[in-house]
Amino acid sequence: MSDKFIPNRLAFITLLAACSVILISMGLRQTFGLFFSAFEEGLNCTRTEFGLAIGLQMIFWGIFAPIFGYLADKFGGNKAVFIGFIIFGLGIYMLYAGPNTGIYFQLSLGLLVGIALGATAMSVPVSEVGKHFPNENRTIATGIVTAAASVGYFLAPLFTQYSLGNVGWEQTLRYFMYFILFGLIASVFLLPKKDEILKTDVKKQNFTEAMKEAFSHKGYILLLAGFFVCGFQITLVATHVPGYLQDRGLGGWTATILLALIGLFNIVGTLGIGYLGTKYSKKILLSILYFSRAIIISIFIFFPPSIYISVFFGITFGLLWLSTVPPTNGIVAQIFGTQYLSTLFGIVFLSHQIGSFAGAFLGGYFYDL
Repeated sequence: MSDKFIPNRLAFITLLAACSVILISMGLRQTFGLFFSAFEEGLNCTRTEFGLAIGLQMIFWGIFAPIFGYLADKFGGNKAVFIGFIIFGLGIYMLYAGPNTGIYFQLSLGLLVGIALGATAMSVPVSEVGKHFPNENRTIATGIVTAAASVGYFLAPLFTQYSLGNVGWEQTLRYFMYFILFGLIASVFLLPKKDEILKTDVKKQNFTEAMKEAFSHKGYILLLAGFFVCGFQITLVATHVPGYLQDRGLGGWTATILLALIGLFNIVGTLGIGYLGTKYSKKILLSILYFSRAIIISIFIFFPPSIYISVFFGITFGLLWLSTVPPTNGIVAQIFGTQYLSTLFGIVFLSHQIGSFAGAFLGGYFYDL
């Protein structure tokens, strides 16, 4: 590992900007499960409709992740993320100002917010930071950005639950607009790297050649499959566990505590995995992460629901929540270089979001069935 972790001032500014963008975008996205009861009462929304909206959000997030990734690779991540936050604000505005029922509910919460997440959440900010750091430090750098999402995961549910109880869902969504404005400003500083930086990580190939190489590589296909499973798991939990806990007689704050603990302990998990990725095989780390998730989910499902099991699940699953991102991004950059990193990681993330759609929609569909 090089003695100097941050290569230059440009990398430092980009790292801070990406952390701010991720904190806002992923933090707000994590709170939507807490709005179900309010939407059910205020908008006559069924659980199937809510699950469909979140499912659409996930799938459009995935579809637009490689599109915004390509725009980031060609024109700069700051421009792509700035556009994303404009769309994010429009989706939230429609959700509280209307029209916001029926197809318009799907359009605002599903389509517009989903498109916005394709630019602002995870793939573009993480990949833009990855371009500024050499391979030996990349997983730590991307782990720091991912940990910023965890800070958002911890703070946003607490604020949202408090705000919902005091001022209602419409005013809470209005508050969200101020956070989006902050993200919009931060996105301006998500600066593209200079041509001479990390030139050893850039392969001389065009876009078509890069895509052909990726899809002919067995490891890339396996990353696509693994991220599908990852998306199914975390979106099912974020969308439907709050309702599941309420159905089991546990109060609304139990779900809030669970989501907050996931965010808090994911800080430890992502930073830890980012460090371990500099020491050990990234693919072995991913295998351990996915196996551990299966064990923890099984315990949560088959043990009687209680506040203690919820706390246990929040802590342990939080350690694994977004910990898959640093090693996955690092593997893509290590194999294919950084020239089309945002695009290639965006495609991997599309697979993640297809799994997310299945987790969100099928969870609500099977419940109503």
